[in-house]
Amino acid sequence: MRHRYLYLDPELIKGLLAGLDLLRLFNQLLLAAGGDVERAREWMRELQERGYVDEAVDLEAFFAQLEEQGVLGRDSQGALQLTASGTRQLRRSAFEEVFSSLRKAGPGYHPIPAAGEGAERLPATRPYEFGDEVQAIDGIRSTTNALKRTRGELELAEEDLEVAETEHLTSCATVVAIDISHSMVLYGEDRITPAKTVALALTELITSKYPRDYLGVLVFGDRASRIELSGIPRIQAGPFHTNTCEALEVARGMLASRKHPNKQIFLITDGKPSAITEGHRVYKNPFGLDLKIVNRTLEEADQCRRQKVVITTFMIATDPQLQDFVEKLTRTNRGRAYFANPYNLGEFMLADYVKNRRTRVR
Repeated sequence: MRHRYLYLDPELIKGLLAGLDLLRLFNQLLLAAGGDVERAREWMRELQERGYVDEAVDLEAFFAQLEEQGVLGRDSQGALQLTASGTRQLRRSAFEEVFSSLRKAGPGYHPIPAAGEGAERLPATRPYEFGDEVQAIDGIRSTTNALKRTRGELELAEEDLEVAETEHLTSCATVVAIDISHSMVLYGEDRITPAKTVALALTELITSKYPRDYLGVLVFGDRASRIELSGIPRIQAGPFHTNTCEALEVARGMLASRKHPNKQIFLITDGKPSAITEGHRVYKNPFGLDLKIVNRTLEEADQCRRQKVVITTFMIATDPQLQDFVEKLTRTNRGRAYFANPYNLGEFMLADYVKNRRTRVR
């Protein structure tokens, strides 16, 4: 039996409608509906019937406009679906939403203790050394040094020259592993939609700013499976257990052929590991922390460490027992862990990605 979860946060709806941003509202509903355009349209009509959307707003004209703009299209049976252009627009919308909160809160943007060769300038400068690039010379500071040294006579000497420091930018290969187990939509709290929003935002960030980086996505419940980036909007949680071990194994396999110096797994989960794969069958135990499952998962985390794959866990839960497990996994892998709620997940995730692509993972 499939379960359907139709919970919509009233406060979120009110916030979205404060400026009557219909497109942003439609994007949120589209993600919550797992990419089902018809269901998202039904929800918008229902919101208007309940008074959340002004009755004067012509929703049918809005939907028609999305078709005209190529955001929506029709399949061979005439049903509406999201087009490739619509998926790109959804990525941009997710990125803008996450990045706007990043600029307000700013967690994760920490200075690098050492500078090195790279392409992005830092505010700091240092004395010119033989072999430095001419274009790196800071003209203002170099001129100021000359004026101070000569007491107003503009005569530049090598000792006056300063060059801008740069950060070392290293390439990354990243796999985002998203938990789609039952707990991601349990007790009326939608955790899967924020996870999808962040995955879309990461996709937009990487394809637009870091095109040489690699991003892969997988989902894991009873089993783990790789999905295409275009499939992110259609991710849905189901009545599954949590096979974290196989998720790490599949992600490690996706990264194995990549030549990037930095390799990392972003693990988004809110539940304990409750399943492992044994041959062609899945061993499950949803009660407590099964040591058999825990130990296999920790062994996989250690295997990632041996292959220099760093695991960053974004834990959307506050249970002390689960946090203790995440801390053990983090110590085993020598990775990182964040304990966040679904609605500040993006602040941590994008900031962590940008910060750690600048340093070589050891």
